Amino acid sequence: MASEETRTLRSTTVSNSAARDAREPVPAQSGQPSTRAWTAWTTRLLVLGIVLAALNLRPAITSLGALLEEVRDGLGMSGSVAGLLTSVPPLCFAVFGVTAPRLARRFGPGAVVCAGMVAITAGLLIRPFAGGTAGFLAATALALMGIAVSNVLMPVIVKRWFPDRVGSMTGVYSMALAFGTSIAAAATVPVTNALGGHWQPGLAVWAALGAAAVLPWIPFVRDRGASSAADAPATASAEDASTGTDRPAEQPVLRITRSRTAWALAVFFGLQATAAYITMGWMAQIFRDAGVAAGTAGLLLAVTMVMGVPLAFVIPRVATRLPNQGPIVLVLGVCGLAGYAGLYFAPAGGAWAWALLLGVSNCAFPLALTMVGMRARTGAGVAQLSAFAQSTGYLISIPGPLLVGVLYQHSGGWGLPIALMSALMVPQMVVGVLAGRNRTVEEEAAR
Repeated sequence: MASEETRTLRSTTVSNSAARDAREPVPAQSGQPSTRAWTAWTTRLLVLGIVLAALNLRPAITSLGALLEEVRDGLGMSGSVAGLLTSVPPLCFAVFGVTAPRLARRFGPGAVVCAGMVAITAGLLIRPFAGGTAGFLAATALALMGIAVSNVLMPVIVKRWFPDRVGSMTGVYSMALAFGTSIAAAATVPVTNALGGHWQPGLAVWAALGAAAVLPWIPFVRDRGASSAADAPATASAEDASTGTDRPAEQPVLRITRSRTAWALAVFFGLQATAAYITMGWMAQIFRDAGVAAGTAGLLLAVTMVMGVPLAFVIPRVATRLPNQGPIVLVLGVCGLAGYAGLYFAPAGGAWAWALLLGVSNCAFPLALTMVGMRARTGAGVAQLSAFAQSTGYLISIPGPLLVGVLYQHSGGWGLPIALMSALMVPQMVVGVLAGRNRTVEEEAAR
């Protein structure tokens, strides 16, 4: 009888601990003077770190888009080289993003994200003053390397630390990312003018935001207990988590390439990334060539990006409540097609409407991140799926911005590039519907 009472008490204690740990991050080290206070402080610091990191994941790209014409003139770039420059982000995301899970297992995700923020800061500070196109590209690649590893690890961190709030935390992260994207697009030209009209300080100023993002991650640098985020099941018990015990040996090896859902999600991610980087790299130039002033063109790009602030919070929450995310994919795709049609027929006349529609369409990114968290059951599955979908997707997206630059230079207008953007939206909708089906990669890989 006594042993039965002991077992009951132990079961109740573990259940209550698991419920508490689903709401608060598990402390990385034992022996803290006050676990409850420590975990509450860690929760706030971790959320702050996620938000600041997300704010830094796009200004390196959109600030350049707002000043692309000035950078081209200053460095003597042709249209094709500028197209290559707009293809550098997905290339770096594909090459460096695939290393993120391995780095997280070795050093811990907090240390990797912290290093990523340092790389972003250094790259943004160096690139305007590197001298020449080659130095500019190299410094840009350094910043994008930091963005790449952080891109991949954010869904992993959310799944590991907030398993019962994947939708809401993905929304917070995506909303911050969209806000950082839009504020860089809107403020870069005015800031440049305020700093004397030279594009170099106008680009370098965004390094300050990266430096601020380093600080919240410093306490997590030595947090090796969280390194299990890439390996441990998201449903691990509180007892396992609090003692740092993982059971990777009990988990079968996940052959991610056997999953049709993983491939559909990777292609969907790649096509939405193609549309996003074409938009960030070229949309301001489309408006400027249509007669819109440079400041207004940057503001239009900012409107496109800022649409993601509210929608990036709403869409993941809606998506997690639906068994199938296909209808959301279709709505976003139709908005994109309507926006491209407007850019083709009346780029200046309906500029604000097209900016809004393309902003809605670009919210395929937070939807893709949400589906990464929903299409895998375990932390290991999310890590593999995130790395596979993002790395493969960014490889797919590399030719898009470059091809737009080549078509623009050789055709002398935006008709062919916009036709290409519209054509790519159709397969994006098809694979998005396939990726949105209610199934997991573990189930498909096992079959």
